[in-house]
Amino acid sequence: MAARALNQVDFWRGYALIAIFINHVPGIIFEQFTHRAFGLSDSAELFVFLAGFSLRFLSESKNEGLVGPRLFMRLEARAFTLYAAQILIVSLALAMMAAAAILLDTPLILQWNNAAAFFESPVPTQIGIVMLTHQMGYFDVLPLYIVLMAAAPLVVWIGRISLGLLLACSLAVWAAALYSELNLPTWPVEGVWFFNPFAWQLQFVLGFVLSRPQGVVQSIMRHGGWLRALGAVIVAGGLWLALISWSPNPFELPEPRLFFMNDKTFLAPLRIIHMLGLAMLLVGAFDVALRWRGFSYLARPLCLLGRNSLHVFCAGSLLSLAGQLARFAAPTGLVTDTIVLLTGVAVMLAVAWGNEWRINLSR
Repeated sequence: MAARALNQVDFWRGYALIAIFINHVPGIIFEQFTHRAFGLSDSAELFVFLAGFSLRFLSESKNEGLVGPRLFMRLEARAFTLYAAQILIVSLALAMMAAAAILLDTPLILQWNNAAAFFESPVPTQIGIVMLTHQMGYFDVLPLYIVLMAAAPLVVWIGRISLGLLLACSLAVWAAALYSELNLPTWPVEGVWFFNPFAWQLQFVLGFVLSRPQGVVQSIMRHGGWLRALGAVIVAGGLWLALISWSPNPFELPEPRLFFMNDKTFLAPLRIIHMLGLAMLLVGAFDVALRWRGFSYLARPLCLLGRNSLHVFCAGSLLSLAGQLARFAAPTGLVTDTIVLLTGVAVMLAVAWGNEWRINLSR
């Protein structure tokens, strides 16, 4: 069962990585075909949910015996790896933007994606980048993941005491963040984190809790009919709201207003409900689809991406920026967008294959 679930996690994580790459190239034609266009949540919720899902397999691995200090060090080392990756890709992104500004003789590029502060005030902004208090647009997911992974030992520890206690604590922190609008500040540019860790930890914890033996996968397998029907109703409702471009006026909503909006920064309730609806509707679909021989041709590359998620995510972030620059420099249209998509996915697959080849070579 664990092996099947891991393959399923890899498959959906691979899909999420491609969707994130596409959605981080604003205006590209293919973004209207990702599930963000058909509901109230997007690939960010899926990615964080699957990160919590994977934490359970890591923390309960019988082969590695991850308990006590060993578990703590393993998870904190992972958080440090994520931090190093964030510093590297931001540095490379800034260099790419600077090079493009010179080659295209367009200083305006230096103002893209909240990068202007670095080029105008490099000393404080460099400190902010290292402290994670300055985040570039489309490069702000990993800081959230770093915080979540740093807190992962606490999640595992409370979860081993009681899953109910863990979920209650997580819900309390999330609700307090929405009620008080609590968030981490940014510096030197005044603002707040786009992905609020106090709110988004709930998505991470939900993935961890629902992956347990008594979690959503087994519940749907036992009570598949009505849970899948509920998931279908939720997804259909999200589709309808997306098609009518539902966006309530925050000044007309009752307080605390964040509970009634579709705010991404604070992970509003509707986004969580939609993500859970997708999980109820689609969980187990991977195993069913595998019975069709042709599906394996799609599953293999997506699972390859999912198994090497950090390397692929970093490559995808830089490829998204490259796609933005390419669409700026070349005539926009189906041909340019198709080249951006195919090149990006091909390079992401090459990175995943290369990382697996490196790992197998070292064994």
